[in-house]
Amino acid sequence: MSGSDLLRLGVLGSGHGSNLAAIGRDIDQGLLSARIAAVLSDQPGARILELGRTIGARTECIVPGLAGGRLDPATEEKFVAILREEKVELVVLAGFMRIIGSTLLAAFPRRIINVHPSLLPKHRGARAAAQALAAGDQVTGCTVHYVDQGVDTGEIIAQQKVEVRPDDTAETLQARIQFAEHALLPSVIATFARR
Repeated sequence: MSGSDLLRLGVLGSGHGSNLAAIGRDIDQGLLSARIAAVLSDQPGARILELGRTIGARTECIVPGLAGGRLDPATEEKFVAILREEKVELVVLAGFMRIIGSTLLAAFPRRIINVHPSLLPKHRGARAAAQALAAGDQVTGCTVHYVDQGVDTGEIIAQQKVEVRPDDTAETLQARIQFAEHALLPSVIATFARR
């Protein structure tokens, strides 16, 4: 497949970038016909930016103008401008700890997906593994869904179950959920690449 045929991805993240690494792994192994064109973060020290540079993607940190979990419109416009400059076709939220709004959603209708560490609609928001343990769940997992203006409320695309073990802590459970995410997210992106 030629470079012009590859699905151009924009990955937004706030942390370590393990899902970005999983996407890159599947691209390198020929399992995913995509190119990571841009890696954007809201956190200056986020490791995801370092990973983005190592794979040759355009990397930018845009610190939101307002405190809190929601992106302000001016910041969203900056994200949109970069994603459009890089001709991004699919935006992937991978550990992006902000709620996006109408500016980004309008720019990429049904082209923004998120990976979340629970079987939505259960355990939306932060600390989903701890929420699953507190609820006494025997099974949890991860979900890839379309992004809307709510918190983890968009249409579900795919899910992967993860067993909750009797000796699990939030950390051990989160680690196994993340392992499942690393398989599920690239496989969902591959379905977009085949369209």
